[in-house]
Amino acid sequence: MTVRPIVIYGTPVLHNPTELVTEPVSELAELIADMYETMEVAHGVGLAANQIGVNKRIFVYDCPDDEGVFHRGCFINPVLETSDIPLGMPATDGSDEEGCLSLPGLGFPTGRADWAKVTGLNEQGEEVTVEATGFLARCFQHEVGHLDGFVYADVLQGRWKRAAKKAIKREGWTEEGLTWMPGVDPDPFGHDQVEQED
Repeated sequence: MTVRPIVIYGTPVLHNPTELVTEPVSELAELIADMYETMEVAHGVGLAANQIGVNKRIFVYDCPDDEGVFHRGCFINPVLETSDIPLGMPATDGSDEEGCLSLPGLGFPTGRADWAKVTGLNEQGEEVTVEATGFLARCFQHEVGHLDGFVYADVLQGRWKRAAKKAIKREGWTEEGLTWMPGVDPDPFGHDQVEQED
């Protein structure tokens, strides 16, 4: 397994729909293993293939539900269904806060449906369906959004959308080809500092 660089906002692979996987699932084993490893070292709860520069409709996740139970898996060619996305501004109490490894260090309240269902193939080539609520449903919507060519900053509303645009400009993420390397570069979400304190 190899940790791969994570592509930062502004690179076209993040802003265009990914291609359906047509090759045998057995040919994806190395890519999927690298995605799991990269997600783990980056302290992420999900990772889409285009976040490591691979234009394929695949995501992996290792994400807690609202009870703190972790769910781990892979979806190839996922199809997403959701309940209604709430109208209006998302909550500012932290419950709607969302971050992204491709917008390292940033987080903004993001409106999401409370229920989601994903259907697709797993890494063994078996068709699987997972239903989720709360935080896990948020993760599924976030990752499928990546595969559809959207970063969560694209779905922000009002002042949060304006704040994200300013932050992206301030960070210089308006040009393509920028990356960060999990395990090498300082952790943009501060996980390294937490570990050092333990």
